[in-house]
Amino acid sequence: MRHHNANRKFSRIRKVRNALMNSLARSLVLYEKMETTEPKAKELRPFIEKLVTKGKLKNIAARRAINEKLGTKATKILIDTISPKYADRKGGYTRITKSKRRMSDGSKMAIIEFVK
Repeated sequence: MRHHNANRKFSRIRKVRNALMNSLARSLVLYEKMETTEPKAKELRPFIEKLVTKGKLKNIAARRAINEKLGTKATKILIDTISPKYADRKGGYTRITKSKRRMSDGSKMAIIEFVK
């Protein structure tokens, strides 16, 4: 039984799964909108929302923690442009919209984006 195992594993080991989340978050920050599979989008949402909340602090510890996940360029964009937009917002920075299934294998696809 899978009681208390809420996170999706995506048939990957932990370090590859963490790299996948970091990569998806980096792409979302750089382009502010992306299309991916629905389970990946659902797993990415809490990951990126925690980073945006941390980015609102604008202190050196928050910057280092975000830089560890996203890299230098994406960290600068997140802290300087994205987080200030949500200064008065408590959460709910992203939106997931379902889109057509993928032609090749029929996977459920979704668009994840930052709300305006």
